[in-house]
Amino acid sequence: MDIMTMEELETLLDEYAGWHVSIFLPTHRAGRETEQDPIRFKNLLREVEERLLNKGLRRVDARQMLKPAEDLLQDPAFWRHQSDGLAVFLTMERFDAYRLPLSFEELAVVTGRYHLKPLLPLFASDGHFYVLALSQNQVRLLEGTRHTVDEVALETLPRDMAEALQYEPFHKHLQVRAQTPSGTGDRSAAFHGHDDSEEHKERIVRWFRRIDRELPGVLVGRRSPVVLAGVEYLFPLYARANTYPHLVDGGVPGNPERLTSKELHRRAWTLVEPIFRQGEEEAAARYHHLSGSDQTTMDVGEAVLAAQHGRVDVLFVALGTQVWGRHDPSTNTVEVHGARELGDEDLLHLAAVQSILTGGTVYAVEAEQVPDDGPLAAVLRY
Repeated sequence: MDIMTMEELETLLDEYAGWHVSIFLPTHRAGRETEQDPIRFKNLLREVEERLLNKGLRRVDARQMLKPAEDLLQDPAFWRHQSDGLAVFLTMERFDAYRLPLSFEELAVVTGRYHLKPLLPLFASDGHFYVLALSQNQVRLLEGTRHTVDEVALETLPRDMAEALQYEPFHKHLQVRAQTPSGTGDRSAAFHGHDDSEEHKERIVRWFRRIDRELPGVLVGRRSPVVLAGVEYLFPLYARANTYPHLVDGGVPGNPERLTSKELHRRAWTLVEPIFRQGEEEAAARYHHLSGSDQTTMDVGEAVLAAQHGRVDVLFVALGTQVWGRHDPSTNTVEVHGARELGDEDLLHLAAVQSILTGGTVYAVEAEQVPDDGPLAAVLRY
């Protein structure tokens, strides 16, 4: 799986000359369906090429633009290591591809800027979380949504205590043994030896501080909950080192090396689901309480302008729904069209992405979950 950070989202919002191609494809991790993924991707590329030609691009230029994506078709290893969805972005100047834990609807968009709305569940506040699994021998970071989980490839985080504390005689004093809690059959790791001394606790805390410093660089959006998984002895020690504001109280106890990603996801979800449900319910109640005042709006044009100026505090936006129109930042105006016209963009997508980038809380939900039955509903800061 690939990491998509807030900084990368902001980069995708940068303006480039010419047409922007956005491709989304549901993919498969295993099974015979994996053989069909590159075939369906190839069909989408043919569809995109025809759209580019219809927009006036020369065939040689269209094929040059699509060549990096075409090259993926010749890379069997790429297709053997998929997540739940593939997102590809192309202009004449750049190419980006992300394998992500989201099962996208098959979609190809060619407009004047990238179409990023299918990515919103990664950045919105309605089900995206992490599991940080800690043991003496291994550090794992899992990225999860309501229904999916994937392991994040770690390049900067220390992989274990020995790596983090390589110049300290750590292993001479602290070992791990497996134990079975009384009355259960669950074997977990327990720290023993001198693990009750302040000196060795400080060594562990120093290891955790290394993780805490590096962690924000690999967290999408930097606002998703993080659940710890490990022996309970470690939880208060990690809390001493932690500066991330969305660390979940408690954690998944036990030796995480003995748990699969799916099992860690299942146990962590029981901790984060109430957080998501409470946040969404409180946001909806706040909207209804303020409804009819100048602190809320269901007007798409007003919401777009408010998002551009950092005024959106909370936004509910309907997934799978588009409202077409144009935003002109030079005149600070928005046109909403009943049907899509040449040069239009999805204004719901624009409002949601800009709200996230300016610190707003976004709930990307099914249409029936948007308050007051509109395509969006916003609570404004002022």
